[in-house]
Amino acid sequence: MTVTRAARLTGAALCVALALIAVGWILRDLAVTTGSPADLAWYWAGDHRLPLRGRSATSGLDPVLIVVYVTTAVAALRSPVAASALAATGAVTLAVRLPGLWAAATGSAALVTTLLELAIGAALLVTAAAGRRSADSAYEPLPTRPRPGPAVAAGVLLLLSGLVWAAWEVHWALELPAEITVDRFTGGRSVLAPLLAPPPGWLTAVLVLLALTAGASAFARPPYARPLGLVAGALLCGWGVMGLALAARYELLGRFPGLYGVERLSLLTSLFDLLAGAAVLAVLAGRGEQPAAPAPPWTPARPPAPPSPPPPGW
Repeated sequence: MTVTRAARLTGAALCVALALIAVGWILRDLAVTTGSPADLAWYWAGDHRLPLRGRSATSGLDPVLIVVYVTTAVAALRSPVAASALAATGAVTLAVRLPGLWAAATGSAALVTTLLELAIGAALLVTAAAGRRSADSAYEPLPTRPRPGPAVAAGVLLLLSGLVWAAWEVHWALELPAEITVDRFTGGRSVLAPLLAPPPGWLTAVLVLLALTAGASAFARPPYARPLGLVAGALLCGWGVMGLALAARYELLGRFPGLYGVERLSLLTSLFDLLAGAAVLAVLAGRGEQPAAPAPPWTPARPPAPPSPPPPGW
């Protein structure tokens, strides 16, 4: 199955619209902070000691999503088999923006943005499904699937990443009071997050589900395993970079032997996220494997036609 040109153009335009919305809110946050992109980047990484002139709207998730949106838009414009990429991007957008329906209620602009992004995410899914068509000829490119070796490597790394993130959420559920644990998923008052950011527990659940789903699909090697794994790898890379950047800012890397057990595990998790995400991107971004061509239908053998004119006694 391929995607019609109209659906590809529509999907690319929708992805560009999502990227522009995120860029607009980032520009707004630059005015809320000191106006320095570096300060905003440190705030995304987790350094909340910076003075703010108002509540921020974006988080470290937004620059990662911008990369995903731009990459998907380029893929839709260049490839007639980008239906899986459009669907994966739309599904992730719906998953991470859904809590904004109740968590962004304190700001009308944030709520309108959430509704708009949810509508665009749903439109991406509809575009990917409605724009599919059968190949016109045997020479038209078909969706590729991961090669066996890279698929296994990506599957193992994604499954491990999902289990690590799940283990961290279980840890916080055991350490924190029950009301705070619930707020981590619902965005309650005890969790002060940026206006557009999903609650931390909700985001962890999305990452766990995405990593486990992408990891399991990598072993089965359907065509949609590549874009799904690439999105998961991008998110893992982003979280790893932010975690290691914050550790470097607080000078934790040089004091690693003297850190507490939880601090060590957190630092090692950030390192693993970065390496695992980069490895998943590397192995899945390569050339995929074309599906095997269907075998021609079997026809019974026939005796050779007689020569013309036939010999005597034929």
